[in-house]
Amino acid sequence: MKPKLAGLGFNLLIIKVLLKFNFQNRNTLVKMSLELTKDIFEALLAAVEQKNASYIRHTLEDMHPEDIAEILYEMDTEPCIYVFEVLDKEVCAEVLAYIDEDTRSEFLENFSPEQIAMWVNLIDSDDAADILQPMPLRLREKTLAYVEAEKAAHIEDLLSYSEDSAGGLMAKELIRAQANWTVVRAIEEIRRQAAKVQRFYSLYVVDEHNILLGRVSLKQIIISADHTLIKDLYEEDMVAVKTYTSIEEVSDLMQKYDLEAIPVVNARNELVGRITIDDVVDVITEKAEQDRQIMSGITDDVDEDDSIFQLTRARLPWLVIGMFGGLLGARFMGFFEKDLALVPAMAFFIPLITATGGNVGIQSSSIILQSLANRSSIFQGNYWQRLLKVLLVAMINGLVISLIVLGFAWFVNHSLRLGLTVAIALFFVVILASMMGTITPLVLHAMKINPAVASGPFITTANDLLGLAVYFSTAHFLYN
Repeated sequence: MKPKLAGLGFNLLIIKVLLKFNFQNRNTLVKMSLELTKDIFEALLAAVEQKNASYIRHTLEDMHPEDIAEILYEMDTEPCIYVFEVLDKEVCAEVLAYIDEDTRSEFLENFSPEQIAMWVNLIDSDDAADILQPMPLRLREKTLAYVEAEKAAHIEDLLSYSEDSAGGLMAKELIRAQANWTVVRAIEEIRRQAAKVQRFYSLYVVDEHNILLGRVSLKQIIISADHTLIKDLYEEDMVAVKTYTSIEEVSDLMQKYDLEAIPVVNARNELVGRITIDDVVDVITEKAEQDRQIMSGITDDVDEDDSIFQLTRARLPWLVIGMFGGLLGARFMGFFEKDLALVPAMAFFIPLITATGGNVGIQSSSIILQSLANRSSIFQGNYWQRLLKVLLVAMINGLVISLIVLGFAWFVNHSLRLGLTVAIALFFVVILASMMGTITPLVLHAMKINPAVASGPFITTANDLLGLAVYFSTAHFLYN
């Protein structure tokens, strides 16, 4: 199933898996995305009003299901229902998997349990579980009553796992073979099971008790003699995950070992499912989106088409925190009112101090967040050496910026003392902001708090106050 996460996006893995997915997805080479123009959309709406089913089918039949879902987002409920009535049931089933969870739940209330079950029977168990999970229990149970017995059992099993675990992400459909089978028997089993599996890359080898032993590639099956035993072909050295493994760890393993799919076993090492690369893409995309919102100071998972109340509730908390930070900064400046009155030109450099501190903090925290996301060697080796490296980089950056500002202040204001005040303050602001942007995410990570909250408004507000304190303290020291 596709879980909702707080965590960090893995940019390199996103690029890698999207490239693979584009070439391996069975729809990619036969269904070209159709750019939705205003004329096409208006023509579709007119076809719906005129009940022109043939035009709708002809226009949409070669489109990718995700493109169809985007078109439906622009329509009202009644036209969407009619489109579902005229499209092939296989297409409708695939489109459902791409519709947003909240929108999908409301949309499905317009159909009977029998209709929903018809679509559920045509898609993988993990996508089916995604569709049924947010439904009211009564409607879900009625729908499952019309689903094929084997598929219904798979879905109920998936619904029992946490959404943040490998069990909640896996699909039950896979190709398995017993170790004592011959290649001929394995090929027969592939033909039998392949109808229920859209994409597969290898056979998972189990014993008579369904204990996972290893895997054998399709290439190895094809080039081997007919009567060769599977136990003589399979690879024992295989990466697998438990049902309770976190989805972050699953993503790490698939990135590290360049896997298209990974098997899932239970506590007894029985093969219970698999996770494919497209499922991981969904996870990473959602994680990256949520982290982007958190770093921007948006506390809830919202979209622009959500209600005014939802958007306000998601954005207001960090705005209030920033407001209080600004009030504290204004109050802090009041303590140095005499210094400002003595040297009014100091006020011109306040935006420079606060902006520089915020930018340095964001840069430092972003590097740490990326390292945490990629499970890099940030915690390996000498911890103090790494902090020293951060400090040296900050000192070099601070020195360069300070010299530039010193020259500017001398040229414009013809005041060496003012230039020194701003330059010295900037130097220490860069160092302190860099250290804060480095240490804060690490502390939050150690406390099991999403370190993405250390970025954006939090770092910016904190460094504003820190920068003002350093700036006015330096001025007070040099002018008194």
